Amino acid sequence: MFDFIVVGAGMAGASVAAALARTARVALIEAERQPGFHSTARSAALFAPNYGSALFRALTRASAAFMRSPPENFCAHPLLHLRGALYLARPDQQQRLETARREICATGAAVEVLSPQSALARVPRLRPHYLAAALYEPDVHDIDVAALLQGFLRQGKALGVQLHVGARCSAAERRNGLWQLNVNGETLCAPVLVNAAGAWADAFAVSCGAAPLGLQPMRRTAALIDPPAGLSVEAWPAVFDVEERFYFKPDATRLLISPADEEPHPPGDVYPDDLMVAVGIERIETALDIEVRRVGHTWAGLRTFAPDRDPVIGFDARLAGLFWCAGQGGYGIQSAPACAQLTAALARGEPVPAAIAAEGVKAEAVSPARFARPAGA
Repeated sequence: MFDFIVVGAGMAGASVAAALARTARVALIEAERQPGFHSTARSAALFAPNYGSALFRALTRASAAFMRSPPENFCAHPLLHLRGALYLARPDQQQRLETARREICATGAAVEVLSPQSALARVPRLRPHYLAAALYEPDVHDIDVAALLQGFLRQGKALGVQLHVGARCSAAERRNGLWQLNVNGETLCAPVLVNAAGAWADAFAVSCGAAPLGLQPMRRTAALIDPPAGLSVEAWPAVFDVEERFYFKPDATRLLISPADEEPHPPGDVYPDDLMVAVGIERIETALDIEVRRVGHTWAGLRTFAPDRDPVIGFDARLAGLFWCAGQGGYGIQSAPACAQLTAALARGEPVPAAIAAEGVKAEAVSPARFARPAGA
């Protein structure tokens, strides 16, 4: 008998289970044999406080203290490594760059307008004729995603979380105020079932008897390329087209590149599209004076969005005891600490934690009730 059963042991589920376990008995269920096998393991995560919707930005800011100074024994090395971010604008994108500058300034974050010459000093292979202007945001970091996930799993284990991996949930039913799940022949019971199933969140909710929210998994393609011989890229910032038509960032001695694609894709294991790899290379070569001769590795991951592209955190509007923690899109890694604390508080029936409320986050803004259809619709 548990107080909470959390379904999905990616970053969302692992962090939520650890947060809940401070005051409750928690079971964490993962269908794969390795937690974080899908989206979490395929993330090229940055801690970028000005990336995503206003709500995700707020949750990322609320996660900063944890990311910069995690609890004792959470991880052996720092979670964040300074990277910085450069946003590029062609002549026809300068108005969008100014909008981005105003948005970043409105949060109080530091941002610097760079001339093409100054941008070239940071990324020497940018094509001068391509670039009209750029922004530089210094407070952007690489995240050690594996260390973050393992830290939450380790923390949960120390607090008594019972982890079941390679466990397919079946026959989820609610009886006498309790959810009952059959997990590899064992029946687990709890009054609250937390749906942190990522790309499968809608499908899992339907299997429980709830209505889907319209969550949409989107495929994103990435590749690793070798820079030209003799060119060191380790100190380069992450570089984004200001309209996010591509990005690239150092990955050790190579460059991680992506066309920043968003292709609807059903839940499941996802593979890179060769055409999108080629599109990404073309876009990178347009902005960078390099020739991609060899692609070292390609992969793809799913980023799952709610219809309004904000997170979904709260009890289902109609099905008792079903709690949603879904729709993290591409922002779930950088906002995981605050999302976990918010989820745990709301699942326990508590108000939004003060540090998160101070960033302007309200329970109704993330509630799945915002998608509920009127009765009879």
